[in-house]
Amino acid sequence: MTMLRHTSLRQALGAMVMVCLVACGSPPKPTPAAIGDVKVQQPLTPAWSFKFSSVNQLNQSLPVVNDKVAIAAADGAVAVVNASNGKLAWKYEVGNRLQSGAGFNGEQLAVVTVSNELVVLNEGKVLWRKRLKAQSYTNPLMAGGRVFVLLADRSVTAFDATDGQFLWTQQRTGEPLVLKQNGVLVPFQNALIAGLGGRLIALNPDNGQIFWDVAIANPRGVNDLERLVDLVAPVSRVNNSLCVRAFQAQVGCVDVARGALMWNRASVGVQGMDGDAKLLVGTESNGVVRAWTRAGGERAWDTERFKYRELTAPLVTPKGVILGDEGGGLYVLSATDGALLNRVQTSSYGFASAPTPLPNGGFVILTRNGQLLAYQLP
Repeated sequence: MTMLRHTSLRQALGAMVMVCLVACGSPPKPTPAAIGDVKVQQPLTPAWSFKFSSVNQLNQSLPVVNDKVAIAAADGAVAVVNASNGKLAWKYEVGNRLQSGAGFNGEQLAVVTVSNELVVLNEGKVLWRKRLKAQSYTNPLMAGGRVFVLLADRSVTAFDATDGQFLWTQQRTGEPLVLKQNGVLVPFQNALIAGLGGRLIALNPDNGQIFWDVAIANPRGVNDLERLVDLVAPVSRVNNSLCVRAFQAQVGCVDVARGALMWNRASVGVQGMDGDAKLLVGTESNGVVRAWTRAGGERAWDTERFKYRELTAPLVTPKGVILGDEGGGLYVLSATDGALLNRVQTSSYGFASAPTPLPNGGFVILTRNGQLLAYQLP
């Protein structure tokens, strides 16, 4: 179950009771059907692996920049690994447990600790530390000489990447509950795109001014838990089309050049999405994998072969759709109809990231027990 964070002490007790009712009173999860034998139609070849600290963090994004991958572990370890061969470039122990994945610009790396401290490093040395006003569960974004942080009080804050000087903050009011999950914070041309509640917002990275504000999903229900709406990572951007999931509510695509909603559809899922110029793919909470046309949101295909499995967000590649499950299985699906093209069993007990593309055409994925695994699609 995705963890929640309450930002209102007045309603904390009621929210805790509701969460317990959902978590403690739910019926047992149905047993997934066996996958069975798979006729391999698309090879999936291990390229390299790197052993890291035990991660125990879900939905971490893996920034890949300048042929390097940045990773973070819950115990405070961070590392930069060569994306072509899995060799360690540098590693550092922050000295406190972490509550976010890593932000990375190819040189500098940023993380947020459980004590709400933003820590920025370069080549294994701390450049600066800065106390934040609230918790953050989203990878910091490093771009344009700045560090941007999405906070649990539904605000975005910017710092100078060189010395940590505070630059600006922009906050929007929202529901008192927020997801303890990686949110949306991505660049687009001269704008910073952030998910605040169920809304996608474009900000001026220089001063935090809002360019546009588009609703993907709106809060509904009679209590805080039912009204919870947050946008979750990863997102899929192709040219001006940025598509995103609102937790357990909707999927939708926005023209980020104009700040206009292209379409949205009801969809009950907790993980982000991926796609290409024609297709958008996501995983539902019940394990159904679903594809929509990117242009208009029409249903392209579904597959129930993974029903009742906990799935990662997918990765759409020219060779097929890649995703993993909580048992450590990796799957390749046909982008045409969702047919299963391959299955590979890893030694993992689940994944802490979605499959992430590498510059050489393969992908990398981080397991919850600290293995960074790279694969090729011959």
